[in-house]
Amino acid sequence: MIDYPRRGRRGLRRWLPSWRLLLGGFLLFVGSLSGLFAYVYSQVSIPDENAAARQEANVYYWADGSQMTAVGAVNRQIVPLSQIPASMRNAVVAAENASFYSDPGVSFTGELRAVVNMAKGEDVQGGSTITQQYVKNTYLSQDQTYTRKVKEFFISLKVSRTKSKDLILQGYLNSSWFGRQAYGIQAAAYAYYGIPAKDLDPSRAALLASTLKGAEQYDPSLSAANHARAVARWSWTLDREVANGLMTPAERNKYRTFPEPKKESVSTSMAGQIGYLVNVTNAYITKRTGLAAKDLARGGYRIHTTFEKDKVRRLEQAVKDVTGKGLDPKNRPTDRDVQIGAATIRPRDGAVLALYGGSDATRHFTDNADTSGVPAGSVFKTFALAALIDDQRRAHPVRRSAYTPPPEISDMQSALVTSAHAPFVQLGKSIGWVAIRNAAVDAGLLKSSMAPLEQTFPIGTSTPSAIRTADAYATFANSGRQNDPYSVTRILRHGEPVGGLEHPDSRAAFSPGVAAIVDKVLQGVAFENGTQSVAPGAASVATGADDLTKSAWFVGYTKDLSTAITLFRNKPGQAQLLSLKDVGGADSLRGNIFPPRIWARFMGHTGEFDLNRTEPAERDPASN
Repeated sequence: MIDYPRRGRRGLRRWLPSWRLLLGGFLLFVGSLSGLFAYVYSQVSIPDENAAARQEANVYYWADGSQMTAVGAVNRQIVPLSQIPASMRNAVVAAENASFYSDPGVSFTGELRAVVNMAKGEDVQGGSTITQQYVKNTYLSQDQTYTRKVKEFFISLKVSRTKSKDLILQGYLNSSWFGRQAYGIQAAAYAYYGIPAKDLDPSRAALLASTLKGAEQYDPSLSAANHARAVARWSWTLDREVANGLMTPAERNKYRTFPEPKKESVSTSMAGQIGYLVNVTNAYITKRTGLAAKDLARGGYRIHTTFEKDKVRRLEQAVKDVTGKGLDPKNRPTDRDVQIGAATIRPRDGAVLALYGGSDATRHFTDNADTSGVPAGSVFKTFALAALIDDQRRAHPVRRSAYTPPPEISDMQSALVTSAHAPFVQLGKSIGWVAIRNAAVDAGLLKSSMAPLEQTFPIGTSTPSAIRTADAYATFANSGRQNDPYSVTRILRHGEPVGGLEHPDSRAAFSPGVAAIVDKVLQGVAFENGTQSVAPGAASVATGADDLTKSAWFVGYTKDLSTAITLFRNKPGQAQLLSLKDVGGADSLRGNIFPPRIWARFMGHTGEFDLNRTEPAERDPASN
């Protein structure tokens, strides 16, 4: 029974509680609070990670390993702690939660301060530990409510008891917002410095750790005031590392110059040629690995491609230079709706090194480099020539060791120079259309792109893509051995390789003798018609004046590169090609001058072509 008011006491003393009563009340309060704490702790469980915390982008890399683009709803690239340097971890711990490795996962004073601030309607951030911030990012929402704060507190206690500090820090660094549309340290390192997280030095790491305070205030590129705050916070972070024994004073003295990040750029994502490269890459992946589009949409894939950044940019610039000088769509209606497609293949293994798919993948959605629907014209005749050479060498085995064209080939070479059709129509009748089709498919063209076997078949009614045409010509550059084109070297997801990308071995499409004769004939074609700057060993063929008026092509190769350029006209959404009559002006041979000029500019042989001329310049015989 509680003795209150106190018996035997008078006046004020009757109403003052005894020390026993005070102690008892205090113990009752503490016991009740402890019971409530234990009850709530037992009722709160660690939930599943929220979907947003698991979302990642697919990251595509150039052949040299640098990042091409990241595609996905969330720009995040999860990396293990082993790929996050100690300098980055130290900077974050020093700036955000110096007691991280020893605390229970929560800060009682910080929680009290957050509750007070919340009651005042102020920002509740700043008092949370790294563990609490990780819990909020990974398991909860960003809502600033009492309920969320209570859950955060108890889940953080449980997480701290069930997960190692390294796992918590890894999760925090992969889930945090750094500004510049970057979630996680890997995306942030690329956004601010264009490098992977593993290459961050202590100075850059300190700046990125500073942005965790609030990128809208500490991204130095946003304003002069931001820059001043960022410099101060960066310097403070480095000093905090020294104060907490995470950096020596001597090392601190190495970092006195502020590490200016690159300017923030609006994400181009799929703009320019990038979208075409990504689409070709994804198509290759789904064909070879069994991954469906929905699998790729989950994100988290690190996709290393064969595309070489300098060649892609050089090819795009070559198209712009040549068409910009030769086409006038504003004043010449026939120059409107002109489309260019191009592809470059490495002959020795079939790697696709560069593509030009159109003016911009975000505006022109069809990939002109990978489209099938443009007649090949005279560039297809090379496969008829190869079929003839193979037929002749089989008929005259004594010639098999000689890499010289037999007399029967000379007429075909002349017909290639002039783009004459009649000799090839006759050739189809004599050796058979099937033999020509087989030669084209053996070289690397897809059977699905072959036209009906009829009289016009040998003169180029088939419609291969620029990628496949460049690949097929690469077979002749590779001594008759054919490689299927490929665009991906490896794929990783969460550090584990994705299988199915093993590239098939090259196969013998033609004997070395046949390939050598085709190569020699094509070099002769290039010499006779002057349509390229011929480096030693280079060969080419182009569509000409007698070809169909719906497409213009040029294919040229050396032992290192095989490049196909196609030009055609069509309106978006319409399958029918438009006439090339008067494209580039009446003297441009229906646009035929543009593909060889683009090839020459891309290959760097600009001396042979005066872009203000309507005909190729005369070739210097000494250049062979």
